[in-house]
Amino acid sequence: MEALFPYLLPYLILTQWFIRLTPNQQQSSSRLQLYLKTYGISALGGFPTGAATIAFLKKSRQISTKEANGLLSICHSPSPLFVIGFVGYDLLNDTMFSWRFLILYHIVSFVILIIFYKTSSNKDFHISSVTSEKIPKPQNPFISSIKDSVPTVLVVGSTLIFFTTIYTVVMHTISTFVPTIHNSLILLTAASLEMTNGLQITSEMFSGESTMLYLLLALFLTTQSLSIHMQVAVLAKNERISLRPYVALRVILALLIPALYYVLFLL
Repeated sequence: MEALFPYLLPYLILTQWFIRLTPNQQQSSSRLQLYLKTYGISALGGFPTGAATIAFLKKSRQISTKEANGLLSICHSPSPLFVIGFVGYDLLNDTMFSWRFLILYHIVSFVILIIFYKTSSNKDFHISSVTSEKIPKPQNPFISSIKDSVPTVLVVGSTLIFFTTIYTVVMHTISTFVPTIHNSLILLTAASLEMTNGLQITSEMFSGESTMLYLLLALFLTTQSLSIHMQVAVLAKNERISLRPYVALRVILALLIPALYYVLFLL
């Protein structure tokens, strides 16, 4: 929590400012550029910057509801600073896994993004016809970015505080009333509530089993946790973006990424 606001708020402001400078155009090439910029922002910033950016694009009528539903599921990835810094340096003392995971994850996600762009049809979507109301153009995009970013940081912060508290209570209850519970159940409980704790416990439990360690790290980094999914859900709900594609793609990637990592790097 102490590192959340100094890092996340400036990044959200800059990314919101950057996306506001994107021309509001409907040409096919411009749509692809907008998709790529949105994906790039989410890939560099990590969750939930992708969801926050897509919510803004939907709110400003730069993308349709169908596009928002698809992009929300695709533009969602862990920050490279987190994967390389925390997982690579702090947990593993080796960044090889981090680089392999990031490259694999983004190759798969980028392929899905291109397929979505090629198959989705936005011919019926016109910015001028989405609503009869004129959307006022911000006089100062930077000031507008600050105002729109603060609520997002508050959502993320409150969600983390809530799930950190739940995690502490649940783990204390388990250790008190069920002291003989199997370590694997403790690991699954921790990882499902808060991803960072799950990754740390995994590195401690399987430090001597590299294959299982890397597979579980890849799995937890791909599936994330309830804390992260709740942040995305809150941001998506504000703009009535469907979570069905998001949930479906999380399930697919949870099976695909660890399997590909095993085949490519562990066999």
